[in-house]
Amino acid sequence: MKIGVIAESFRKDFMDAVREAKSIGADGMQAYAGTAFPFDATDAQLKEIRKAVEGEGLCFSAICGDFGCAMYYEKNRELIDREKRILEMAKILGTNIVTTHIGVVPDNENCVQYESMHTVCKELADFAKSIDGHFAVETGPEKASLLKKFLDNLGSDGVAVNLDPANLVMCAGDDPVQAVYTLKDYIVHTHAKDGIQLKPFDTRQAYAAQFYGLPAIGWDGIIEEVPLGKGGVNWDKYLAALRDIGYNGFLTIERECGDTPSKDIGDAVKFLDSHKVR
Repeated sequence: MKIGVIAESFRKDFMDAVREAKSIGADGMQAYAGTAFPFDATDAQLKEIRKAVEGEGLCFSAICGDFGCAMYYEKNRELIDREKRILEMAKILGTNIVTTHIGVVPDNENCVQYESMHTVCKELADFAKSIDGHFAVETGPEKASLLKKFLDNLGSDGVAVNLDPANLVMCAGDDPVQAVYTLKDYIVHTHAKDGIQLKPFDTRQAYAAQFYGLPAIGWDGIIEEVPLGKGGVNWDKYLAALRDIGYNGFLTIERECGDTPSKDIGDAVKFLDSHKVR
């Protein structure tokens, strides 16, 4: 496996983040469309960005094309088309993986929320397949078994999974080790993050309250992101499961809080190296 870092986790300009990632021993970068490069970037501009990243000895592990979950419930044509363009842009940058959150998959397939999410994800998955790409759904809002059933129903090789073990622990209250086996046919990218669920909650209220007619809640007091090895992810078993299914892609470090992101990311690289991931 390889170690990546989300560029925005450094909270620095993109190329400064790239150089710092290199200095702490990362193999690649994930970056957000719209921050690492503008949505209207030309092919020539994208090629220059790729050249600059590869000039530092790194590559793009994936691109994050996350514009909020409303597009999946509202079938927002502008954002759907933008997501397709991000899939094309990712290929120019040297990766065929675009990750995103899609909202919360409902238990009931016979509802407007499920129908809308299925329609949009099917279109994006089919488009991804047409250009040999992967539209990778990030885990967390629902349990892995429910997500797998949803993905199976799409019937497309273009859909994939970005497995975030911390999100499964913090949000869905699910076991990331079992999730590896449940989602093994879909996993193309993973996040290296850890956390704790402080109390159980309805994930629909945190991710998509308005689309389910529920009162919204904030994240404070219900989840806590912590450094790798300090939370609810059993890293020995989780990494063993990834090896067991033959996963050899990126473990991309994501650090969304804390006052010393560079130190935390550097410590995360050392933590993963101590577990002999590469």
